[in-house]
Amino acid sequence: MSNILIVDDSGTMRKIIMRGIRQAGYKVDSFKEAGDGLQGLEQLDKGAVDLILSDVNMPNMNGLDFVKAVRGKYGNKTPIVMITTEGSNEVVNEARTSGANGYLKKPFTPEKIQEVLGPLLS
Repeated sequence: MSNILIVDDSGTMRKIIMRGIRQAGYKVDSFKEAGDGLQGLEQLDKGAVDLILSDVNMPNMNGLDFVKAVRGKYGNKTPIVMITTEGSNEVVNEARTSGANGYLKKPFTPEKIQEVLGPLLS
């Protein structure tokens, strides 16, 4: 169905996100992983993906700067969903202003993943 890039500085969290996507019922051809925004850009240089999920708080290049870089380099074609423990309106608005299409707050359920990803993957 799709190729998904997960950008998070926690390897454990990347695995939890992958499991959550599968539990939500999505068939994924491949997951690409990156530990920060710079690595995420390197992954995108290797090939396009159908969806990007990115943490906000990461070293080297945070998620908001990563979104801006992706939008500047690749345009708006690929949906981006931010994932973070911060759910303040300020952070959500900044993510959307940066070019994110959606937002998931940790912890999340498979149902919440479906609610956020469904419109982006249909």
